[in-house]
Amino acid sequence: MYGYIVRRLLLTVPVIVGVSILIFLIIRLIPGDPAIAIAGVHASAEYIEQIRKDLHLDQSLPVQYAIFVRNLARGELGDSTMSRRPVSVELRERFPRTVELTLLAMLIASVVGISAGIISATRRYSIFDNVSMLVALFGVAAPVFWLALMLQLLFAVHLGWLPATGRGTFRHLILPSMTLGMATAGLIARITRSSMLDVLRQDFITTARAKGLAEKVIIYKHALKNALIPVVTIMGLQFGILLGGAVLTETVFAWPGVGRLLVDSILARDYPVVQGAVLVLAVSFVLINLLVDLIYAFLDPRISYHSRESE
Repeated sequence: MYGYIVRRLLLTVPVIVGVSILIFLIIRLIPGDPAIAIAGVHASAEYIEQIRKDLHLDQSLPVQYAIFVRNLARGELGDSTMSRRPVSVELRERFPRTVELTLLAMLIASVVGISAGIISATRRYSIFDNVSMLVALFGVAAPVFWLALMLQLLFAVHLGWLPATGRGTFRHLILPSMTLGMATAGLIARITRSSMLDVLRQDFITTARAKGLAEKVIIYKHALKNALIPVVTIMGLQFGILLGGAVLTETVFAWPGVGRLLVDSILARDYPVVQGAVLVLAVSFVLINLLVDLIYAFLDPRISYHSRESE
């Protein structure tokens, strides 16, 4: 088991290196001169040149990447050109807020999605099945920004139950987490229903029923564990997507997380912050997928570490 974990960790190294190269190149190949964008069109040539030197933009791309990797190894991501604070400090303050929002959104999506999927699978073609799958389809199809505005209009403006924007109490967290988790809940519900229906047709379920086991035991002890493999895959992918997808939600709800910081930094052409924020989100996505891969063997004993290592 430990050998498999080490192997998987080693395989993430080239992925993270590739991600860092991709992010580095994309940021620098954006049209326009970031030094002029930062200094302003009316700034002097000397001031613009000084900014280029500070950001190492006067060096070649290989040299810039080498400097980037060297600073990254030291835990340094540079200083924000907008706030003049270290990027690592900005991200250390903002990232926990994004994780807080994403965790609650994922909790809502998992509870609602898995519960709806199980009930729909066990009551196939019932009214609940048809309605829940229709709602799930709506959740997947509805644009995040539109759903956020509708929830604000209903719960904040008309009913006055929840605050529309900002961060302070737990009540501020409810609307953005509902918005962020709605699409994922719909996707999880549909995947859970499909997977449960497939498992419920298996021979071992028929055998369990022939032995006289209670239906709840069959559903929750035997069928659900086997049906969770594709669900866990989707949940892992969606958690990473939610971290990055929080950009729109955080912007609409004025939530002070990495997403809103990223939008503000893009508008201000704040190179170091954009680069650091995207890198943190990308590495988080890679590590989450690694964790999902390690959970597989726990859920399905047929997946052995030795067999995977020999592949």
